[in-house]
Amino acid sequence: MIYLDNNSTTPMDTKVKEIYCEASEYFGNINVIYDLGMEARKKLNEAYDIIYPGIGASDEDDIIISSSTTEGNNTVIKTFLNEFIKGNGKKHIITTIAEHSSIKAVCAYAKTFGMEVTYLRTDENGRVNPKDIENAIREDTALISVLFASNESGAIQPIREIGEIARKYNIPFHCDGAQAIGKVRVNVRELGVDYFTFSAHKFHGPKGIGGLYVKKGAPFINLIHGGNQMGGKRGGSVYLNGIIAMSEAMKMANENLEYMNTEIIRLRDKLENAILKIPDTKSYVDKKYRLPNSLIASFRGIEGEAMLWDLNMHKIYAATGSSCSSERLEGSEVLEALGEDPEIAHTGIIFSLSRFTTEKEIDYVIEVLPKIVNRLRSISMTYAKVEPE
Repeated sequence: MIYLDNNSTTPMDTKVKEIYCEASEYFGNINVIYDLGMEARKKLNEAYDIIYPGIGASDEDDIIISSSTTEGNNTVIKTFLNEFIKGNGKKHIITTIAEHSSIKAVCAYAKTFGMEVTYLRTDENGRVNPKDIENAIREDTALISVLFASNESGAIQPIREIGEIARKYNIPFHCDGAQAIGKVRVNVRELGVDYFTFSAHKFHGPKGIGGLYVKKGAPFINLIHGGNQMGGKRGGSVYLNGIIAMSEAMKMANENLEYMNTEIIRLRDKLENAILKIPDTKSYVDKKYRLPNSLIASFRGIEGEAMLWDLNMHKIYAATGSSCSSERLEGSEVLEALGEDPEIAHTGIIFSLSRFTTEKEIDYVIEVLPKIVNRLRSISMTYAKVEPE
């Protein structure tokens, strides 16, 4: 099995899995003073002592444990929706066309209440121009929300520059950081964000656990009401073994950043160079603007879903940017946003490596891929065939 869909989700690290299971023994109620509860509270505090510095947060800030980046994104957008409904007059959100559906969907929901959303286009490298952000600001702008990097193209956004603009105009700034931790160094204070969301399963932790960083003083309204857990900012019993496992996964992710940004980049580039030797292929986003593990490539004449099926037959697991339904096949919005025509956008394949990807695995993909391309093009109705003279 060769797993190259790590921007979607990652396998849990073996050590993290062991810690996750062991931490299940700490089941006491953290809000009471008997021994089991105090032991659980100690473990929670130890996990926070890893998570806070893990993203560069200050002790005066909040990191609210959530179920996922999606929950965190919803919490942020609905905070400003709630303020608008209460009558503060701030109805405008600035974001980009490159955002994850967990931003686009909740923004669409906010629009049903009368809020307005500006979706800024990205350039040929999948990046938004900070000047476009600044030009889009209005007197009633409530929030700027820009993802750290795309799970499809790997394009990294100019977050620090956008943060400076947000501070200049005193507008809260949210960053969907799902693709950041474990791939680049994250320091929320240096980035200049007011909110930063993440999920453990993106960096070899368990599913069902994530975090929402909230800078001190930033507006915040509960998405989930209940007891006094998370300082009263998110109701529900604390998922303690998930938090402990996430803290260990974050620690290991940060410890392996140099390896990700040397060896994994080398393997990614080796795969990319081999792909580009195949006729009528193309890769996207300048490497200096791209996540170290990410590659999106197009193969003229081959539908993405067909490519995935053949890769699957060889136990190679990747992803496609297109969406398939019984009624129609749509091309990748990300590739179209990068300037690709719709016909080629159907063919995009996303390869995303992890720190566990080996050279042997990449060599196998390089060996198999040309055979798959030749087979699929031989039966393609759209790939131009050259007749022998």
